[in-house]
Amino acid sequence: MPINIPNELPAALALQDENIFVMTQERAEHQDIRPLELLFLNLMPNKIATELQYMRNLSNTPLQVNIDLLRIDSHAPKNTPVEHLETFYKDFAQICDRHYDGMIVSGAPLDRIDFSDVNYFKSLEKILSWGHEHVTSTLFSCWGVAAAMQIFYSMPLYHRQEKLSGVYLHQRADSYDPLIRGFDDVFYAPQSRFIDFPVEKFEAIDAISVLASSKDTGVYLASSKDMRQVFVTGHPEYDTLTLDSEYRRDIGNGMSIDPPCNYYPHNNPQLPPLCTWRSHGSMLFANWLNYYVYQETPYSFNTQ
Repeated sequence: MPINIPNELPAALALQDENIFVMTQERAEHQDIRPLELLFLNLMPNKIATELQYMRNLSNTPLQVNIDLLRIDSHAPKNTPVEHLETFYKDFAQICDRHYDGMIVSGAPLDRIDFSDVNYFKSLEKILSWGHEHVTSTLFSCWGVAAAMQIFYSMPLYHRQEKLSGVYLHQRADSYDPLIRGFDDVFYAPQSRFIDFPVEKFEAIDAISVLASSKDTGVYLASSKDMRQVFVTGHPEYDTLTLDSEYRRDIGNGMSIDPPCNYYPHNNPQLPPLCTWRSHGSMLFANWLNYYVYQETPYSFNTQ
């Protein structure tokens, strides 16, 4: 899929170096088609790295997608230049009158504190509530899942005593849901969180279907039965070395933590890890864009 992103966005050059088709805005404006309109609410401190990870996965279908980057209006940036935010990101006031085919809500490094202590949680609640009326399907990731479950289903935040970190084997549900079409019966996906997502808590909500889980991680993938919400508790978008960077950061911060599970060969952090989840991640995003977004969204939002 050609993804249409600003010409000077750092991710554009990196994706072009990987031979991934990135369409410039100038060329996209001359395409006589109806592209999908996607909103990416990026809550991660290092926004540039997160942009690249998600856009790499969004580039793997024949669909053309226009991507708007969104930030929390009053939230001060961290690990991202202010110039980058001012150049490439929109505030909520700039997009609140629009409709979008899809929205992605990233995770955030807030999984060890309560929602009441998140200074932008009310702004996030406003955006997610708006999205429920203005977006065909929203994909929530990691902490974004916990926030959505609190806002829409009043599910409390379940803290883990120890960090769940590594590449875990998950089992798909016995389901014909198109979101898991083509998935192997078992597959690997990265996890990195202090939050617990108990299967029984999700199964107790009639509006939600659990589509993949494991005894080690709890829920990995779930969706609302109307296909408007997708919950991904892990990180299929991660690069090969992302867990390595997080592990070394945590060690540097004085945390007593084991190496990420099933990640380094022979569990030896001195050996370079292998990516064992790339094909699954690519299929997940392609299925979401195709079946949950493209097949469900109206051709013209004026019909809504």
